[in-house]
This record gives sequence, C-alpha cells and structure tokens, in this order.
Amino acid sequence: MEVEVGQIVNTHGIKGEVKVKSNSDFTETRFQPGETLIVKHNNNEIALTVTSYRVHKGFHMLKFEGINNINDVEQYKGDYLYQERDHEDIELEENEFYYSDIIGCTVFDEEDTPIGRVINIFETGANDVWVVKGDKEYLIPYIADVVKEVDVENKSIRITPMEGLLD
Repeated sequence: MEVEVGQIVNTHGIKGEVKVKSNSDFTETRFQPGETLIVKHNNNEIALTVTSYRVHKGFHMLKFEGINNINDVEQYKGDYLYQERDHEDIELEENEFYYSDIIGCTVFDEEDTPIGRVINIFETGANDVWVVKGDKEYLIPYIADVVKEVDVENKSIRITPMEGLLD
C-alpha cells in the first residue's frame, strides 16, 4: 500500500533539486538517498530514486537520480510523492503512529463528546500538531498531557484539552 509522503511545491536552483512539503512521518528515513519515491503525474506513476536530501528553511530538499536540470523537474511542481508503506527500516516505538493511521480518526474529549476528525498533521520541531475539523478547526498538540489514548483500530482518539484549547 502506498502512502502520500509529500508534495513538490517548487524547484530549487537550476540543477534539478525540488522543494518538498512533507505530510509524512519519518521523513529522515523516507527521504534518504537510495530511497524510491513515486510521483503521480498526469495519471502516470514515475519512480524516482533520491540522490540527495537536506532540510532548508523548513522544507525538504530532494534531488533525484538522472535529473540534473530544472527543466526535468519543472513539470512535477504541485505533484504528490508516495512511498510504499511497509518500510522495513521504520520500527514504531510506543506512542508512535503512521500519519495515515491518525488522519481520519475521530477525537473525543474526556466526556466522550466528539470534537472532530483529524484532517492533517504538521511538524513543529518540538512535537506534531494534529489539525482537527469539527464545528471549527482545532490544533491539538501531540503531547502526553493532552493526548490520552489513541485507538487506531477503532479510529478514535481521547484527549484531555488544555485550558483554552477548544475555545
């Protein structure tokens, strides 16, 4: 099964490097040189092998085998990158989850009142933040003080909101 790992948001320089906005977990592993990513472009799937990876101003900068010119990657701007989910190098620790397991889960407070559904996740450096869409959008930090239980099988998450979190 393939999971979406990012979107090519722009080119960088003239040597074929691309700027990728990650929407994935374990980017250090997924974007390592030698890893294969699949770009879906005009109903085609093109396999690209990463040759270099670095982080620059909050974006993941990737270069691919056989692509050495801006003209070779210009066409992929806006396209999404995918990777096979079963990644043998990734061992989930306790309280670690694939983004694809969390997105779509319903979030409940301690009284079992549904708050909304996780629609996105972004990294802050300190911790992940889950974007939850209910009657409005809430930003839920993935920290032990707030997130009390994650049940991937039943697609439910229990939280104890900090003061002001749901206002």
